[in-house]
Amino acid sequence: MTMSAGGVPHAKGPVVAGDAGVTFAFPASGPAEEAARGAVVRAANHLLARQDAGGWWKGRFTTDVAYDAHDLFLRHLLGVLDERLAKASARWIRSQQSADGSWPLVFEGEGHLGTTIQAYVALRLAGDGPDEEHMLRCAAWVRERGGAAAAQLTTRVWLALLGWWSWDDLPEVPPEIIALPKWAPLNIYSFSSVMRVALVAISVISTHRPARPAPFAIDELFAPRGTSAVAPAPDSGRERVFRRLNATVRVCSKGIPRPVREAAANACVRWLLERQEEDGSWGACTPMTTWVVLALHLHGYPSDHPVLKAAWGFLEDCGAWPEDGVRALHTVHSPVWDTCLSATALLDAGLAPGHPALVRAADWLLTRQADRPGDWAARRPRLSPGGWAFQFHNRTYPDNDDTSEVALALHRVDHPDPTRVDDALGRAVRWCLGMQSRNGGWAAFDVDNTSTLPARLPFFDFGEFCTDPPTADITAHVVEMLAALGRARDPRTRRAVRWLLEQQEANGAWYGRWGVNYVYGTGSVLPALVAAGVPRGHAAVRRAVAWLTSVQNADGGWGESWESYADPARAGRGPSTPSQTAWALLGLLAAGERDSTVVRDGVRWLTERQTEDGTWEEPHYTGTLVPRAVAAHYAYYGHVFPLMALGRYVRRTGDVSVGRQRNEATEPDR
Repeated sequence: MTMSAGGVPHAKGPVVAGDAGVTFAFPASGPAEEAARGAVVRAANHLLARQDAGGWWKGRFTTDVAYDAHDLFLRHLLGVLDERLAKASARWIRSQQSADGSWPLVFEGEGHLGTTIQAYVALRLAGDGPDEEHMLRCAAWVRERGGAAAAQLTTRVWLALLGWWSWDDLPEVPPEIIALPKWAPLNIYSFSSVMRVALVAISVISTHRPARPAPFAIDELFAPRGTSAVAPAPDSGRERVFRRLNATVRVCSKGIPRPVREAAANACVRWLLERQEEDGSWGACTPMTTWVVLALHLHGYPSDHPVLKAAWGFLEDCGAWPEDGVRALHTVHSPVWDTCLSATALLDAGLAPGHPALVRAADWLLTRQADRPGDWAARRPRLSPGGWAFQFHNRTYPDNDDTSEVALALHRVDHPDPTRVDDALGRAVRWCLGMQSRNGGWAAFDVDNTSTLPARLPFFDFGEFCTDPPTADITAHVVEMLAALGRARDPRTRRAVRWLLEQQEANGAWYGRWGVNYVYGTGSVLPALVAAGVPRGHAAVRRAVAWLTSVQNADGGWGESWESYADPARAGRGPSTPSQTAWALLGLLAAGERDSTVVRDGVRWLTERQTEDGTWEEPHYTGTLVPRAVAAHYAYYGHVFPLMALGRYVRRTGDVSVGRQRNEATEPDR
């Protein structure tokens, strides 16, 4: 056994040096692996060069242009939309338009009606004329799909705010919802955390029913009566019941005494103010912050109030200028997620666990651990905090996914103050175990947030945005973390493993809630099952391997279309991408398939497509915020996951706990 200059033990064999004197240790191997080893070194050095001096990494996080439009709508409604910003945002929005005139949710995806309408209106606010060629194409596309009347609820709310839709034709969201007890149906905690903030803000907004008409009409977006190309949805008995209920609520709302309504609105505002983050945001998220800023403005808060000044500061900071005269909004910043994944990727590459870059990353992550209760405490009031959130400043909504991945990274870093790290890991484990749902799985932000009622409301067309049930991908990450920290035999881990086995699809895959889609889910679950002691020969593991093998593309890579959320027949089908290829390889490596032709072809696909500067180009959106509604492009996904996969391949390991001792687990109950 020898030691690299970085301090990583390895078998006798080549040691490949990095650009800055950093060394990466690999086992002895033949010439067939030389390309992969070189790719690992280049990718690791690329990543090291991009670490912030503060210790964190952060890539650009992109969604569709709807939120850029919301930003312009808010500024118009508050009378602060200036021409320079409007023109710059319009340039970005126009650059994302498809050839057919629509705007998609994902790169090269199908047009989305709501996003397209909002983009069109934003361009009109910025000065684009309805007779311009790109606007004519857009309006025609919208009319062919039923026009503005067929759009989703969010779009119709903005149209009402801009004077083109009647508030009477929108669902009633009375502010009195804030007073419903936690056990009552449709109380605010029965909705997902992201929707919860927007719902409370919208209840304040709808109390005022504001409108600031734009200086133009949008008649061109409304299809002539009787010419809609979209078949009307069947009016089911359930929908009729809810619509009658909505009408009843509206009538009753008109009879509520003004002092009662004002008291309810005041309670909503207090609830919102309690959740403002240190950076002035709500949830460190521009969509939520936009709704709250509008609600507070309508409730009488002056523009120079400290609360609104802080919020505007956050929104201004979220405006990115990728080139001169072009402004694109950051929906959210992702430094915690990007940092823990980057640290894990570098460790997988063979960087010494005590390398200064990793210690700096660990130091920064340790400062981000939540130290106060958030909304999760509504269901777990006696649970001590200990989670991590996604962003720079978000103590209200930590999540199990970030917490488990941060813990996995911290556990592997050789930190000079191990007691501090162990204390943070202990709090993280206790918090995650306390956040386990009754069925054995883990959700993102809440516990047992599984009511089907919010998503069944016909006028709340947010689908999976409404609630936060346990998912296979997040549960897998928590299980992997618990196993790495010696909790594989814990009864709660075993219960989670059983739940994961029950969630396997008939074809052998697992659904991916937070990444696209079955490739992500399967690539997440396989390492977790093996880490928790499920034998590689287990039937579930072999079925998953067979599925991943069956969906490998002819070029050796893997890809999956965003459309697989709407059409499961597209599971595992799509053009090869770096991140999805890496996810498949991570699963296969964990399952013991390192020397298979399938893995070698996947590794070759990655190494052949690495750019000269050591990264991979990935324009496709492989992240998910809301299936079928909001996709996400993580700039680092196309880099950190390939580095993980290639690092584990050349170092001949299939899990994240290489070089660290952990308790072995017995086979789980079947």
